[in-house]
Parts: sequence; C-alpha cells; structure tokens
Amino acid sequence: MVGRSRPPGFGGVLLRGGDPAYDEARTVFNAMFDRKPALIAQCESAADVQAAVRYGVAHELELAVRGGGHGVTGAAVTDGGLVIDLRRLNSVQIDPFAGIARVGGGALWRDLDRAGAQYCLVTTGARAPGTGVAGVTLGGGSGWLERKLGLASDALLSVELVTADGRLIIADSTKNPELFWALHGGGGNFGVATALTFRLTQVVTTSLALLVWPVAAGPTVLRSYRDLIEGGAPEELGGGVIFVTAPAADFVPSGLWGRPVVVAVAVYAGEVAEAREAFGPLFALAPEGSFAAEMPYADIQAALVDPAGYRNYWSAEQLSALPDPAVLALCDRAREMITPSPSRQLVLPWGGAVRRKAGVWPQPHRSAAWVAHPAGAWSEPCDDMRGIRWVRDVCADLEPWATGDVFPNFIGNEGECRVIAGFGAENYDRLARVKCEYDPENVFHLNQNIEPAWRG
Repeated sequence: MVGRSRPPGFGGVLLRGGDPAYDEARTVFNAMFDRKPALIAQCESAADVQAAVRYGVAHELELAVRGGGHGVTGAAVTDGGLVIDLRRLNSVQIDPFAGIARVGGGALWRDLDRAGAQYCLVTTGARAPGTGVAGVTLGGGSGWLERKLGLASDALLSVELVTADGRLIIADSTKNPELFWALHGGGGNFGVATALTFRLTQVVTTSLALLVWPVAAGPTVLRSYRDLIEGGAPEELGGGVIFVTAPAADFVPSGLWGRPVVVAVAVYAGEVAEAREAFGPLFALAPEGSFAAEMPYADIQAALVDPAGYRNYWSAEQLSALPDPAVLALCDRAREMITPSPSRQLVLPWGGAVRRKAGVWPQPHRSAAWVAHPAGAWSEPCDDMRGIRWVRDVCADLEPWATGDVFPNFIGNEGECRVIAGFGAENYDRLARVKCEYDPENVFHLNQNIEPAWRG
C-alpha cells in the first residue's frame, strides 16, 4: 500500500480515493469501465512523468497512461494501480514558417486542430475531437483526410518518451530510429509520450457534406459510394458511409429523428463546389436530408462527436473488396443496431496516401481497400451481451472479404492473435525486440500489448 507517500521529485497533483477531484479524474469515455486506482498522478512536466514512472515501478504498481481517456479498452485507468494523467501537458506550439507543431502528450485533437487553424495548417486527426493526440497517433491514427494526407503517424517527426526505467529520450529518424519505427503504430508499448512533433500541411479550404436517407436505402447508397471511390474519386475526397441513429439536426427531416439512417459523409480538401462535383453520384440519389458548406477544418473535426457516458464495444475488419454480398451483409446488420443509441457502423475507404506508405511502418492493414468499423454504444448493462454480439456478428459476416489484418486503434481487447494481426507476424517479432530493449518487464502492458522478446 502506497499510503500518503509522494513520488520524489513529483511537482504535479496527486489524487487518491476520497479526494474531491478523484472520481472525475478516474472517469473515462467507455462507461463499461469503473476502475479505482490507488493513485492518480496529474503530471505538469516530463520530469513529473519520470518521477511517477519510477515511483510506480519501485512500488510494483500497475501503470496506466491517460491522455484523452477515449480508448475503448478503458486502459487509461487501472484498479489499485497508478494512473499517469497527462491532461495538464496539453500545450500546442505551432511554427507556421516551418509547418511544424510540437504537441504535449496530454493534448486533445481539438487542441491541435484549433492551434493550426489560424495558419490553415492541418494533419490527419481523429474523428472525435476529445480523443488524445498521442494515443491516436502512436496507434496509427485514422481520420477524415487520410486518403490525401496519410495516417496521423505519417506526419510524425519525433517523440519525446519516458521509458520504463524513467529515462527521458527522443525518438526520430536519427535518434533511436528503431524505436521511432515502432512508434508508428505500436501504441503505448514502449513508454509515455510526453511530447510529439508533427509535420503539418497547408490546406486553405475544407468542405463538409452530409447526405441522409432512411436505413432502407443503405444498399443503394453504399453501392454508389463504393463505385465512386473505386472509379477514381480524387484523394481530396475523404469521408465514408455511416449507419447511425438520426440526430435532431436542422438538415435532417424531423420524421427521421431517432430512427436508423444511412449517412454519406464527404470531407473535402477544397471548395464546396468541388466537393459537390466529386460527390455528385451521391447527391443524385436524392437524399431526404442534406448539408453542404465550406467549413474550417477544426469545425469539421468537431462536427461528428462520440458522446461520452455510454457503454461501448468496437471492432473492425480490413476488407480487400466491397462486393455486393458484403454490401448487403453490412446493411442487414445495420438494421439490428441498438436504436436509439449512439451505435454506429462505419464503412471507410482507404487507398491513396494510406496505401502509399504500406511496407514502410509496422502496419500491414494499409494495403486494404476498405475498413468496416462497427462501434456499439448503449446505456444499460442489460444490453451488453446484445451490443457485443452485434459487433461480432458484423465482423463474422465480413470474413469472406477480410484481409486478416486489423487496425489496432479500432478494436477492443480481442486477444493476442488480433494484436499480431495488427502488425503481421514479421513486424510483431521486430516490435517485440524493440519492446524488450525499452520495456523488458512489460511495465506498459495496458494497451494492445506486445510481449517483450529477447533478440536472437
């Protein structure tokens, strides 16, 4: 028991059970997890993180690392252990002349998006603004503009990292390059990221289009979207097709509010007239609700929010193709979602800049043409079995077209085989050797865990 002792050299805020801010600090996005750590260390500097790691290791406490706390596995908090809470390390510094951002390990995507907005500088960010920059990026980082800009990790220039022995090191293309390779998708296995540096891209104008139909139109909409993407849609066109409960939004007819619908999403790096032209085949399907406008990238990033406070279970399958039988399977399962609820089923196109980096980083899933991402969300524990079964059934239906790879950011705790599938066997072995060098005792194991392996 750590009692009331304080980590030597720690200058941040320590919270224990009974403290006024304790319950808020231990609450995470996924309401399925209600864990009670012995100690929450709210760090205000990299030195605080070093002190917390050393203290936790010395006292044999399980370590959890919290950035945004959005991860569906609930790994940002631990029962009886030590949470390294990075949320006070949320600074974002933009060098507009170099096109570079230095981002604190506790920053959220809304922080980075807003900081870059005044210079029209962007990078691929998560589709939920409250998600942590570090967790998303280290896991790969999928977002609306990935076909044009690549995954979030593709823009990564360096990472400042606290290792399991409490050292503060830099990983980039010249310093610890093997670790830098591993941080492009290997997640939080190798230490605590206290700062990340990104290369930004200037995108002056962005546009958003949302087209809505009743869920019965799903097969027609999804086939049309597939044909558009596979027919050579410009890489500036990001987005996807989402099956979801219709919100009470101005552009959605009131008769659809609270009912299952299919939504075609276009996030376009350009003017709205260009977006309308690129998305023409979907506009031609006469949506019952529509919205199209030029919007700042940061506003687009904040437009589609995953509401907190729900019980969540997610998974995903990478698909080599999206033939008509796969379309029908997705649409049939979409009708079985728990509604009304925030449950959603996303179908996302990859290719473009995502595929061009295939083979460079430990991410075999990049060669997939499509990603199907069922994300169940519901309020009551009595719906747990139903919600989990629905997600698993979606994935099982898609097995004939699945590549066997998986994007680790999109899944929950699905076992070692799925972790290996996220990297491929050869990459996994290489990652395991890096893990052994920087975390041989597997201190950082609350993640899509890579077991350390001795070099042969």
